Amino acid sequence: MVPRGRLVPVVRTTTLPAPGPVRTCVGCRRRAAKSELLRVVAGAGTDGRPAVVPDPAGTAPGRGAHLHPTSECLQLAVRRRAFPRALRVREALALTPLEDHLTARPTVIDRQETGAGSS
Repeated sequence: MVPRGRLVPVVRTTTLPAPGPVRTCVGCRRRAAKSELLRVVAGAGTDGRPAVVPDPAGTAPGRGAHLHPTSECLQLAVRRRAFPRALRVREALALTPLEDHLTARPTVIDRQETGAGSS
């Protein structure tokens, strides 16, 4: 028990500050640097219906959500129904533009295995 009037030091879990802004993945709910996550917004798909649209540049207007660019986090977000809640929309959102973006995007592991970029 701490006597009244005495200050108790705050225990920090890490000594290093975060490398820039930190966001939470809507799929796995883990915190990560903003640069490691993909921003998504509510937009329109190719058919004109409401959809979850990737915003890799992070410049699209409106409310955004962040997601690790992996199929595992996408599946978790879908299972948790995270996109309508995070983007604050009531209608159902198509995932086709986001799925297309994730399948077309090469991962860091793929680039290392193929030797691309090595000298």
